[in-house]
Amino acid sequence: MKEINNKRNITLLIIVASLGYFVDIYDLVLFSVIRVQSLKGIGVPDDQLLSIGVKLINFQMIGMLIGGIIFGILGDKLGRLKVLFGSILMYSVANIVNGFVTDVQTYELVRFIAGVGLAGELGAGITLVTESMSKEKRGYGTMLVASIGLLGAVAAGLVGDKFEWQTAYFIGGGLGIVLLLLRLGVMESGMYKEIEHQNVSKGNLMMLFNHWGRFKKYLNCTLIALPVWFVVGILITFAPEFGKAMGATEPLSAGKGILFTYIGISLGDLLTGFLSQVFKTRKKIVVIFLVATFFSVLLFLFSRGINAKTYHWICVLLGISTGFWVIFVTIAAEQFGTNLRSTVTTTVPNFIRGSVVLVTLSFEWLKTPFGIINAALIVGITTLVIAFLAVYNLEETYGKDLNYIER
Repeated sequence: MKEINNKRNITLLIIVASLGYFVDIYDLVLFSVIRVQSLKGIGVPDDQLLSIGVKLINFQMIGMLIGGIIFGILGDKLGRLKVLFGSILMYSVANIVNGFVTDVQTYELVRFIAGVGLAGELGAGITLVTESMSKEKRGYGTMLVASIGLLGAVAAGLVGDKFEWQTAYFIGGGLGIVLLLLRLGVMESGMYKEIEHQNVSKGNLMMLFNHWGRFKKYLNCTLIALPVWFVVGILITFAPEFGKAMGATEPLSAGKGILFTYIGISLGDLLTGFLSQVFKTRKKIVVIFLVATFFSVLLFLFSRGINAKTYHWICVLLGISTGFWVIFVTIAAEQFGTNLRSTVTTTVPNFIRGSVVLVTLSFEWLKTPFGIINAALIVGITTLVIAFLAVYNLEETYGKDLNYIER
């Protein structure tokens, strides 16, 4: 009976974590989908759509950077479940408020607040799943959370294409509020309960920086996924501008690009998660998909005179090749002890999301002297080289026992 109840608890946990990440990703990419529509709706001139769009993405990502730190620490100090509740409430309310903005300044503030809230969802969910499942099967759990959750981007693409931009934000906020009710049956991590009242340092961010071995692991865990956000934050978000530079025969839609890219990422996460379990390795699978990302980026940037259908297929290919997000987050969770696991697993994906600020600024800076295509090529290759080095410097974590603490 106890075993049956445990299986039910794990199933509910995976469902709730998956749906939470679904709403998280929906909101995270929604702005990229409705960027032009929403900015025009509040009176932004056509010649400022790109620059203000970059600025708003940066506000959201800076919010996620700060929120990752806050919610990561709280996850280790107060528990994983409290972070799940708090984060989704914050970004759901921010989404609803976002539908009422009428000027750029308010838009910036709301996207920042939404970014803070979005930061806590994935890390807390993945931490709970990895701590609740066996070391042999936890990869399947995180695979389902990421692959199902990433379909939120597909929903964002469909909703953003069919509805007014205000309605698209209202839908995201409403979904988050409904999801709060499902959270009531989820149980706290057993590993966390074991250390909850122990006299051990929990959620101490400085522990990641005052020890060279931990800092090196932390930095490398973060940098693995740099190419993912180059693809999404640059190539797909600014697809309309790339289409003009490539001489596309028809306008390339960022919204449709998000839709097809995240279909690919979801498929890629299923594939990489499954392969990492079958071959019992995280690192080698990431390396294979980084190589695939390199060739997919080249295909995108050197395409000329393409139509929308070809662009959509390239987006799917880009998505599949960058679909190692699930392994990236799983590796982060598996690298550190229970008293730091939430801090790491929550901050790492948000730091890499926050890196979009540097990526976009670098792209903007290089765009004028080198042109939009060459600027993207330089930035893209740089992110891939960094990611390869990061994977090389990490230990293999498949099957690692996670029931330990950092001293």
